[in-house]
Amino acid sequence: MSEAKKSVFASTALTERGWERDVLVQIDPTGQIVSVKANSTASDNSHRAAILLPAQANLHSHTFQRAMAGLSEARSPAGRDSFWTWREIMYRFLDILDPDDIEAIAAFAFVEMLESGYSSVAEFHYVHHQPGGTPYASLGELSERIAAAASATGIGLTLLPVAYAQGGVDGRALAGGQLRFGNDVERFSKLALAAEKAARQTGPDAGFGVAPHSIRAVGERDLLELERRFAAMPFHIHIAEQLPELEEVQAAYGQRSMSWLLDHLPVNDRWCLIHSTHMTPEETLRVAASGAVVGLCPLTEASLGDGIFDGVRYLGAGGRFGTGSDSNIRISPSEELRQLEYSQRLRDVSRVTLCVEGKSNGRTLYDTALAGGVQALGRNGGSLAVGKWADMVALNANDPAILGLDGDRLLDGWIFAGDRHAVTDVWSAGRHVVHDGRHHTREKIFSTYKTRLASVLERV
Repeated sequence: MSEAKKSVFASTALTERGWERDVLVQIDPTGQIVSVKANSTASDNSHRAAILLPAQANLHSHTFQRAMAGLSEARSPAGRDSFWTWREIMYRFLDILDPDDIEAIAAFAFVEMLESGYSSVAEFHYVHHQPGGTPYASLGELSERIAAAASATGIGLTLLPVAYAQGGVDGRALAGGQLRFGNDVERFSKLALAAEKAARQTGPDAGFGVAPHSIRAVGERDLLELERRFAAMPFHIHIAEQLPELEEVQAAYGQRSMSWLLDHLPVNDRWCLIHSTHMTPEETLRVAASGAVVGLCPLTEASLGDGIFDGVRYLGAGGRFGTGSDSNIRISPSEELRQLEYSQRLRDVSRVTLCVEGKSNGRTLYDTALAGGVQALGRNGGSLAVGKWADMVALNANDPAILGLDGDRLLDGWIFAGDRHAVTDVWSAGRHVVHDGRHHTREKIFSTYKTRLASVLERV
């Protein structure tokens, strides 16, 4: 955001008090909101917006997979395809990427996130080493590349270096593409220090946490040690995504993966449980009571055939969730929420399933994901309120999806009939990075991405 424009005037805004008219939001030089006044007037240098909302946080992303779009939709010779056949394609793909590729792909994915209405992202970053597993001269080389992409685009970054030590619950050795992920606890701790330093340099709003990849990839002893070493920061893990995963954990530990996790680790409000697709009713209620956030990625979960999350039971028990773009082959916070609701409708042969008393379906989804997203990132956002980061998205009142609507119906229209084309402007911690629907450095970043993608596709 330029120094000349430190306020935003919106005809309609969703503030901490609800829907208000003629709202003036003032932002200090650090990017924090210092005043939110309704029934106000615009100052001469205010940016004008038709509809202003707090922007969503993207709680789960693997940016390198953005460049895989269109590469995994042919049936394999083996017959029926699944998450596991897709994973083999992904492993082969990541094994050809070099640091320049990873930075360029991440930067373009971040641009698309911002243009779609996300203001911040938790990057679940697990590619650490060279093909074959040899570390780079700088152990945090690829974390530094992710941080550089965030700096170039202005997105609010919470960097989550991923711990990955074994090929399965039985402790088998890493192989193939997994070799680029592997670290023991000691080397991972050194890598995490380098990653945190890189992340903190992206801006005053930067966040940092760690992510043991899964119970498959990190054994019990290492999980406990990581939880001890990285206390009081965001702690993310893939959990209960696929049925074969549950069967593997059951065979090794005598429990389903979610029950084992809840029984053996102090799962609380700093945890983000990614996917959580296959839970028993009891597990669903236990997770809701834990204070943890479930990280839902409905578009990717549909793409990979993961299954359908038990959203009705979970939300009914007061559970917290946020959404993420995960594989990034389609990036849109409104479409993630739509897919979540529609999955429940298809399963239950019902309508308007994820809705609480006094709010519309879209408002319930949006508010819940806002709160869950910033909790998962450890980010001081999620609301147009004094003291919060100015993470904001403006919508076009003339977009066909929301034309003529007001109040909660604006969110219903955007989520159930709209997409990124309704977005006019986005601010991340006060940085005005999207203007008139386009990121301010889109052309430069896309040009680099296009060049790197052409080189990548020659190697596939």
